[in-house]
Amino acid sequence: MNDWPEGWSGDDRGSRYGNGGANAQPESARVMRQVRRGPAAPPQGAGVPQQPSYASGQGHGDYTHARQSGYDSGYSSGQVYGSPGGPGQPGGPAGAYPQGSRPAPDWRRRIKWTAIAVVTVLVVTSVSTYFWADGKLRREVDLSKVIDRPEQGDGTNYLIVGSDSREGMSAAEKKELHTGSAEGKRTDSMMILHVGSSGDTLISLPRDSDVEIPTYVGSESGKTFKGTGRHTKLNAAYAEDGPTLLVRTVEYNTGLHIDHYVEIGFAGFANIVDAVGGVDITIDKAFKDKYSGADFKAGKQTLNGEEALAFVRTRHAFAASDLQRTKNQQKFLAALAHQVATPSTILNPFKFYPVMGAGLDSLIVDKDMGLYDLGSMFFAMKGVNGGDGVSMNMPISGSSGGNLVWDKTKVKQLVNELNNDEKVTVSGD
Repeated sequence: MNDWPEGWSGDDRGSRYGNGGANAQPESARVMRQVRRGPAAPPQGAGVPQQPSYASGQGHGDYTHARQSGYDSGYSSGQVYGSPGGPGQPGGPAGAYPQGSRPAPDWRRRIKWTAIAVVTVLVVTSVSTYFWADGKLRREVDLSKVIDRPEQGDGTNYLIVGSDSREGMSAAEKKELHTGSAEGKRTDSMMILHVGSSGDTLISLPRDSDVEIPTYVGSESGKTFKGTGRHTKLNAAYAEDGPTLLVRTVEYNTGLHIDHYVEIGFAGFANIVDAVGGVDITIDKAFKDKYSGADFKAGKQTLNGEEALAFVRTRHAFAASDLQRTKNQQKFLAALAHQVATPSTILNPFKFYPVMGAGLDSLIVDKDMGLYDLGSMFFAMKGVNGGDGVSMNMPISGSSGGNLVWDKTKVKQLVNELNNDEKVTVSGD
């Protein structure tokens, strides 16, 4: 039986369709086999829906119905070729994402990990810097050897000493800095810094202050030396038995408990100034001094280490001698603290670490001194000299045999205010 329409044969089929015959008619019974997505189709006769016939004119509607019923020819979605998605679709032949698109960057995740990395670096750097700096502190002064100490008051009291120590200096450096070659150590400057809740106070103690040397225990010998009522200049106490006798003498003559001791020598002071790149300061009146090597004109200028040392040591050029020198010392410390605390120093590791290294290498402190105490002292000095506290000389009532005599009434009032952490009302020259 012939399966083809009347008058057709299998031989002329291709000539009519394949070659585009003009009289071609659509076939009525031959329909492409369906491709089913999902589970395998059931066996023949087991409920398979009747295939649509395009010859009847119902093909398109039946096709749509077949797709909705779970059947599809597979051509519309490209699945005939074995891919679950069409070209450019996930899992298709064009890749994992739609054609021409990529997933948006996860900025929240990137910012999170960047922040974690930055914080980690800061923590590691801070911890490393702390241990590096702490290891450089020279804790050489044992205040436990000081006897008969007054009771502690409120706040914290630092005794800050600038010595004429020439430790580690070569002959050329001594000549350059005009320090001379005297043996031993003396104090060129002494200050009490009180840090408290009612304001900070910086009090200069003139080196020529008249004081009584009390009974004390030798720092090296351990021997007790009885007080005889002997009076001398304050700096002689340091020359006689070093820091512990100086602390003992200051406490005995003031009644003020000293909590921490800080000392810096000539070379260390000059090195700090040079490390910070010099210090800007305004000099009100020109002066010269052959002893310190000072030769300054009036006006604003930048002092290097050598010039700074000459500036804070000069006293022979002034009629007020040591009193004027203490004022210059306070003025320079204000400028130095401001210079060190600027962002250009703190945020620049190539400047910050040399400055820190120069300062810590040069400082001699008591055994209980920590970096927190040192930082508190520095920022209090910066604040005081910046106008946020009181800066003064110890009140003076006159002189005796070349020594400056303290005003006992004012000193007593000053010490009471400091011990009670009250606002200081006493003034000094």
